[in-house]
Amino acid sequence: MTERLVVIGGDAAGMSAASQARRRRGPDDLGIVAFERGRHVSYSACGIPYLVAGDVTDPDDLVARHPAEFRERQHIDLRLASEVMAIDTERREVVVRDPEREYREPFDQLVIATGGVPRRPEVPGALALGIHGVQTLEDGIRLLGYLDRHRPRRAVVVGGGYIGLEMAEAMLRHGLDVTLVDAAEQPMRTLDPDMSALIAGALRQEGVTLRLGETLEGFAASGGRVTAVHTSGGEIPADVVILGLGTRPASDLARAAGIAIGETGGIRVDRRLRTSVPGVWAAGDCVETFHLVSQRPVAIALGTHANKQGRAAGINIGGGYATFPGVVGTAVSKLCAHEVARTGLSTAEAIAAGFAPYGVVTESTTRAGYYPGARKIKTKIIAERTTGRLLGAQIVGEEGAAKRIDALAVALWHGMTVEEMTSLDLSYAPPFAPVWDPILIAARKAAEALA
Repeated sequence: MTERLVVIGGDAAGMSAASQARRRRGPDDLGIVAFERGRHVSYSACGIPYLVAGDVTDPDDLVARHPAEFRERQHIDLRLASEVMAIDTERREVVVRDPEREYREPFDQLVIATGGVPRRPEVPGALALGIHGVQTLEDGIRLLGYLDRHRPRRAVVVGGGYIGLEMAEAMLRHGLDVTLVDAAEQPMRTLDPDMSALIAGALRQEGVTLRLGETLEGFAASGGRVTAVHTSGGEIPADVVILGLGTRPASDLARAAGIAIGETGGIRVDRRLRTSVPGVWAAGDCVETFHLVSQRPVAIALGTHANKQGRAAGINIGGGYATFPGVVGTAVSKLCAHEVARTGLSTAEAIAAGFAPYGVVTESTTRAGYYPGARKIKTKIIAERTTGRLLGAQIVGEEGAAKRIDALAVALWHGMTVEEMTSLDLSYAPPFAPVWDPILIAARKAAEALA
């Protein structure tokens, strides 16, 4: 008898799981049905700001695999515009609603890959036209259509995290006057204050007006369309508003089904992505994962994690063995010519995790100083005072700066000390680095501070 796998969610985690399960088990052995409530699947959500900015000219370019490929090549019954409304773990069924009907679909195994829910402010006027989130590809297409139809002059970005930075650049690229509002005293609150201050300076350098330390209180509208943003600091005129307030795990469906939810609000899974209910798996932004440095549960929404988790779940469903051990919290972003990256713990996070951290900041260049195109880079290393173990790192610079975080992430993953890092055999040639790479300079200074 053919076993039946149902997948809820058609983006990174869900379709990775479905594809890996299919690779190991043929259609006569495993029937796969995937439900996606939107009209696009398997696309790069991280590319949406660059679609809006114009770096990507066709939304289709963000799609890694089209629905027909899943249906015809992999024999996956992919159903678009189909939202799963409930999970019945006792009857082993999901309740599905599409534009024409509501029905039940049976499953033997289930993958929950519902992603994240964008945080939308519960303030007056929040439903006015011209207020946009940018979580899905459809959101990006809708925003581009609004910009084209209404030709706004003034944009307000609410939220100073990664999406806020990227969308501020996108609005600048459209020639708009841009104001960024954030309740924190500095943007990029996942960085230490001294490093996030550099981002604030970069924003101002690019012409963005900052309204920091101001809380959102509401929106004004005329004719149903947004005209201003109200904050604790006053009114800001706006023709278009971009919300970049982050997401939370979309775990409500699992919670209602009696599936265990972790302390972060994400679905609790083990290293093989199994939930508390046998035969039910979960992957992607909806799950709670494990931070390998803090040794604490975290919920971090990133496509890299979603793809790896989906792959591991699919391998296990297909009869193989795979795990997702956890994360160290590596992320990068950019604002025009300015790049920002981080991995591991910030100083505040390290203290909260029970460490006694110290930090050092070094300034260098991305290439040999005499080589054309050398750009400034500031690197901060956070280490444990008693052992010198690397706990985290942050980088702010220009072209060629941010991806250096990957070497620091590898060192962090393997529990290296800053003293051990000083001997890393990193590449050198004048077009790519000074003879002492910025990472080695930072590690050496951190080791010396410990001595």
